[in-house]
Amino acid sequence: MQAIPLPTESVLAGLYPGADLADAFAVPLPAAVADRKIEDIARSLLGDPALWFRTLLAMRDGVMTRFGVKTTAEVRAAAARNGVERIDFFPVLGRRDRELILGEDDRHLDFRASVLVRDRRDGPGRELVFTSVVHCHNLLGRSYLCVIAPFHRLVVIGNLRRAVRRGWPRL
Repeated sequence: MQAIPLPTESVLAGLYPGADLADAFAVPLPAAVADRKIEDIARSLLGDPALWFRTLLAMRDGVMTRFGVKTTAEVRAAAARNGVERIDFFPVLGRRDRELILGEDDRHLDFRASVLVRDRRDGPGRELVFTSVVHCHNLLGRSYLCVIAPFHRLVVIGNLRRAVRRGWPRL
């Protein structure tokens, strides 16, 4: 997997200008996986997080709740209460045939992620592109982003590597 330019074909492309964080990572997909429904691919990537990631989220929740920021449990509960589909705690905000948009808005920042399957740019076959876009609203959001940005990249790369290593299981 590798960091790549932001995909212009993503629904998120209109959010790139002015973003406080915008990045994209790609990994080749086996043909059998590339033909799955986008929701199944997203669940393979995000639906069963590693213990180290769940630990980081718990630490994040413990610290950020003191600042009035939504915890992952609160985001999950709100989605369930409102009948919103989710992948782990990420609400599904939109979908196209080959792209799923996840995200959440809070008082400190708005977060969007895209799980996109497209034709590979460097050879035959398809690839999965995971794109993240964050827009901060205030000093709390910018401070939070400074702290979590290095972890964000580790999490995305770790999730992609884990999905590849596990063979993109159906969850």
